[in-house]
Amino acid sequence: MLTPDDHRRIEAAVAAAEDGTSGDIFCVLSGEVSSYREVPIAWGAAAALLIPPAIMAIASGPMLAAITGGGWTAAQASGVQSDTAFAITGYAIAQLLLFGIVTLVVSLAPVRRALTPRFLKRHRVKKAAFHHFVAAHSHVKESDTGVLIFVALVERQVEVLADGAIHTQCGDAVWAQAAAAIQQGMKEPDPTAGIEQAIAICGAALKTHFPLAGPRSHLDRPVWDEETPPPARG
Repeated sequence: MLTPDDHRRIEAAVAAAEDGTSGDIFCVLSGEVSSYREVPIAWGAAAALLIPPAIMAIASGPMLAAITGGGWTAAQASGVQSDTAFAITGYAIAQLLLFGIVTLVVSLAPVRRALTPRFLKRHRVKKAAFHHFVAAHSHVKESDTGVLIFVALVERQVEVLADGAIHTQCGDAVWAQAAAAIQQGMKEPDPTAGIEQAIAICGAALKTHFPLAGPRSHLDRPVWDEETPPPARG
């Protein structure tokens, strides 16, 4: 996670990027965007449905071979029926135990994060980013030139969203470049440098297409976390 000094660096980068443009840059630094509660349940259900049948198939092989080989008495056949009933009961119990154990193990945060599919993380990050984008836009009066940089620190994913006016001028290339800068920064010892670079890229685009026409006021908190809504701007 980022330190208070990292937050100050990002705030300074946002202020520098907004200097000379009428556009707005919002930066959201999120922890984990979702608890992914369905993931442990899905893994538990998969284990309960797949592992017992596989074990049953392997264990029933010798029994079927003995039966089809002949030579079994009526008493032995009756014993097989009893064993079958016992096996079915054990099967059901094994399914319940497997579901509970696997679900519990996968509920541990490090295990769950490792076993959560990437496409699901991507979907949740996009959803969270859009939520914050709408919130940021609602707090900026008469503006169609806002840019949101959303960084999901735990998922290590980035979304850059822009209002219609600036997106029409820049297209997708600028935002993809900004996101790539942050992704690369996450692989380096100083991930904040990647965020600063992405903010500078977005600022350059805003200054090119929407230069400042008059005085502007800066946000007191241009960086906020996932739980905190963006402050109002006049």
